Amino acid sequence: MTQSAPVGAGLPLTVSRTGGFAGFNDQVQVGADGVATVTARGKDTIRCKLDPSLLTTLSTAAEKVDWASLTPSKPSTRHPDDMIIAVSANGKTARLEDPQLKPLATPVTTLLTEAAIPPGKLCTKI
Repeated sequence: MTQSAPVGAGLPLTVSRTGGFAGFNDQVQVGADGVATVTARGKDTIRCKLDPSLLTTLSTAAEKVDWASLTPSKPSTRHPDDMIIAVSANGKTARLEDPQLKPLATPVTTLLTEAAIPPGKLCTKI
């Protein structure tokens, strides 16, 4: 019996949010153990444990991305106040709006809105 090779490991992954009108510079690193390390400009680094439901959704979505065929790109600003949300995993980085990252759009947005803003209701501070 042969098992098909997974498309890509879901975790760890890093989400970064830079630019935009508000001048974001945030980064959320999510480890395979479900611990998120959140850094934001001008704020203390926070470590928190992701809610299992969000962790599962995020991990499952990341596993659906064909990281091997993804063309790595250094996300760059396309216009003034461009807010870049980029996801890095399996050695590749791409903008969230990249069609290949479509499965991650909702869980990453949830991660940034519900977990990364301390004390986010989906991330328990540790």
